[in-house]
Amino acid sequence: MAVPVYLFAGPEFGERNDAVDQLKKQAEKKFGELDYHLLYAGDTSVSEVLGLLQNGNLFSAARFIVLRNAELIKQKEDIARLDEWVKTITAQKADDAWLFLISDETSVDRKLEALVPKENRRIFWELFDDRKEQWVRDYFRKNGFGIDDAAIESILNMVENNTEALRTECSRFFICFEKGRTVSSADVDAILAHNRTENAFTLFDALADSSHEPAQRLEEALEILQKIRHSKESNAIQLLAGLSWSFKKLREWQELFQGGSPSDFDLKTHGFGSKKVQGKYRTASRVWKLPQTSLIVSAIAAADMQIRSGGAATEETILQGLLYSIVIHGGSPLASWEAD
Repeated sequence: MAVPVYLFAGPEFGERNDAVDQLKKQAEKKFGELDYHLLYAGDTSVSEVLGLLQNGNLFSAARFIVLRNAELIKQKEDIARLDEWVKTITAQKADDAWLFLISDETSVDRKLEALVPKENRRIFWELFDDRKEQWVRDYFRKNGFGIDDAAIESILNMVENNTEALRTECSRFFICFEKGRTVSSADVDAILAHNRTENAFTLFDALADSSHEPAQRLEEALEILQKIRHSKESNAIQLLAGLSWSFKKLREWQELFQGGSPSDFDLKTHGFGSKKVQGKYRTASRVWKLPQTSLIVSAIAAADMQIRSGGAATEETILQGLLYSIVIHGGSPLASWEAD
């Protein structure tokens, strides 16, 4: 019997989430109602996670825990506790407590990875451009719509490069139009371009737009921040997590190019297989060099700590100050601004 602990990593959120959902349905079929929890490693301690796995809800036959941001689990004590739990359920041959370690990165701490059986580890790579085009075409067809090539290209240029985001955005057309319609690029412009949902990734794109001067980039970024703050994406910690992920990916991109031009295989294995993604980080590298990117990652982490300790009253000031630091000072801390 396979140990019910899984490690699902990588940037293809849609396929990854579908895989988790499929296993969840299998567990529901076997046990009925589950004690289900979606948790984040940055907000929930390993001790709390283990408490839910070992005890859970007395009225549910099985526990099903999805723990995101697994790349943050690095403490020896935390990994040792998880190791002990895995050994215990393995010895007991228990299958009523399921743990899914989820990461948007392509790897986690090696000792944490070693706790998971090889057959339960999977990296969900971003789809190549041709597969994404076919995915969009198939998704429209399954829902009773057609779509032309220009419209597909427009969608892929506007939407974040994963099937979860594509599914969300493409579903808008099924609400706005009747079945049987062939969606055109004009339809895409009407539905998506004028009703775009702002999030951490669109904020990053605005910050990294090398075609604009710093003052314009800051103005656009602040406008996007206000839209996010008035939307369902308004959680400041999640916003910072998205920004941190984007800048860490930028740092990874810049490190790959330090020793020359990486191969297509190297780019793919680091999550840069798509031409759109390559263009995105190539553009961002014109705005910030590697040392600045590292400073920005640190500045985002500092802002996260400030918000967690200071409460909601200071969120707006901290977020606006962070964007100013990123655009105008390349992530340098406040204390160094006068010296600059």
